[in-house]
Amino acid sequence: MIADPRQLAVDTARVFSSDAGLRVLAHLRTLTRDRVLGPDAPDALLRHVEGQRALVRHLETLIERGRQPATASQQSGETDHDD
Repeated sequence: MIADPRQLAVDTARVFSSDAGLRVLAHLRTLTRDRVLGPDAPDALLRHVEGQRALVRHLETLIERGRQPATASQQSGETDHDD
């Protein structure tokens, strides 16, 4: 089942709006975005961490979209599919 993009964004924002959700998101940022790898990091590790960072960034983008008020086109059922 493919979720409605707007509803998915709203649901994601809701999940991460609680104190527990904010703590989990902060933990994910610490593990990924705030992690620095040295110049001797193997290629496989670099790719792995970049994949993790991309996933956390995707969640953050969904949260941002979900917190924004729905536009007129979204209220009428139109959706954007830029992901």
